[in-house]
Amino acid sequence: MYGISEAPRTVTPITMATRVGVVVVSFNRARLLGECVDALINQTLLPNKILVVDNGSADGTHEWFASTLWPTDPVVEMKILPENVGGAGGFKAGIACLVAEGFEWIWVMDDDARPHPFALQEVLAIARNPANIYGSLAVKGRSTSWATTLIDEKPRVVRDADNVPSSARIQSLPFLGMLVHRDMVGRIGLPDEGFFIAADDVEYCLRAARAGADIVVAGRSRIEHPKSDSYSIELLGHQFTFLRLAPWKRYYDTRNRILIARKYYGLKLLSQTIPSSFVRLAATLLREPRRLAQLKAFAAGMADGLLGIKGRRHDKWGLRP
Repeated sequence: MYGISEAPRTVTPITMATRVGVVVVSFNRARLLGECVDALINQTLLPNKILVVDNGSADGTHEWFASTLWPTDPVVEMKILPENVGGAGGFKAGIACLVAEGFEWIWVMDDDARPHPFALQEVLAIARNPANIYGSLAVKGRSTSWATTLIDEKPRVVRDADNVPSSARIQSLPFLGMLVHRDMVGRIGLPDEGFFIAADDVEYCLRAARAGADIVVAGRSRIEHPKSDSYSIELLGHQFTFLRLAPWKRYYDTRNRILIARKYYGLKLLSQTIPSSFVRLAATLLREPRRLAQLKAFAAGMADGLLGIKGRRHDKWGLRP
């Protein structure tokens, strides 16, 4: 990797009409972080800054980073948070820093992202309106990393990356290649750190859409990323897909779905979100291990969601990673 074995990069960042910064949130995954930053410094269009937000790692990430050549690179910087505030808190901290430093477009991702060389160039090519949110397409080879719903015409679910147009409206984008303009942050605020992990990006897209934004994916801007761990079950003649989650993550998945429904869906909280949550629980108990822990996580998430309680809570409920 560049950060370990190669000489410091001498290429001057490409001068652009706008300044582009990247936020990478990392927690206890130094090797993956190194591969992500390597991919970023090898973009055909070099970002003006790569800000690594370390979420209070305890695996030696700080020391490892200091031992590489990245601290000598004017483009790469690490911000160390004193504790793990989750992906939501990490993205909030990173975006806030780059907005304060005057960056106009901010590209965000996790440390297990591997942007293809043209990824930044391709997403910037379609980012013509600061009032919209844009994003890269997460892929695993030729497939999308998770099902992607296009809504430009009749809504359709796409799993083949080549079937995603170069520019298409979708329901929401993950904090994995999302590109947001500083003006949008000024209008709708920063990510809600209270979500900790899971669905914080969905909430941010809903907030943007409520402010009039389109959510647009750049099909040619691709980021390599592991596929979601999912399985399908047929119920009442319909095929449903569910995520396989550890109990502590099940808590946040359940709670944050309820929090979003409380804020954005009105009566659909009662008619759709809560019933679908119990369907999800049934599938979990049918197909996943640690059933008692899964049931506890679901009950805790449902209770906190309905009460509107946010923040890091899995450990308070005795749900250990």
